[in-house]
Amino acid sequence: MRLSKKNSAVLALGVVVLLLSGCSAPAAEPKPETTTAVSEDTATVEEASSDASFVDNVLTLPEYTVTITDSKKIAVGQPGNEYGEKPVIAFWYEVTNTSDDAIDPTTAWIGTFTAIQDNDPNAVNELNVASLPDAQFLDSQLQDIKNGGTVANAVAYELDDETTPVELVASNDLGMTEIGRATFTLQ
Repeated sequence: MRLSKKNSAVLALGVVVLLLSGCSAPAAEPKPETTTAVSEDTATVEEASSDASFVDNVLTLPEYTVTITDSKKIAVGQPGNEYGEKPVIAFWYEVTNTSDDAIDPTTAWIGTFTAIQDNDPNAVNELNVASLPDAQFLDSQLQDIKNGGTVANAVAYELDDETTPVELVASNDLGMTEIGRATFTLQ
């Protein structure tokens, strides 16, 4: 019996999934927590491991570094939020690739940060991503960054209210392991 390329690929994928399902990572030893001011916006950071950190608005991972360069609240109808129905908090940042892996500024941000506005007594209130707040990044937001290269970008999140601070939570595995957090006040 001869397998087609498509069936071979499906079979190979199934074998890999079965092999990986039997793997488990060893339990990590707890690290002491440290608290550091992250910005003038009254932020705190918890350090999760020695190869990843989020301190002073700089997220450092083995593959790349994200540096937050600015943040601000943008009202509905203002430049950067012309089409939104809610005010937003916008972050400007730079991503530096420190590996040979392909990375773009949008994937680096979305893959590591979650924005939370703690205004619900019963549930975690994760904010929704809004439209790009800075048109200068329309053509570069998905550019592959070369090893050692740095590309700037911006991102915005829809606010649920205009007074509750926003916490950025950084993780290196899509929210499974927290690296740190920073709190941004709305002004």
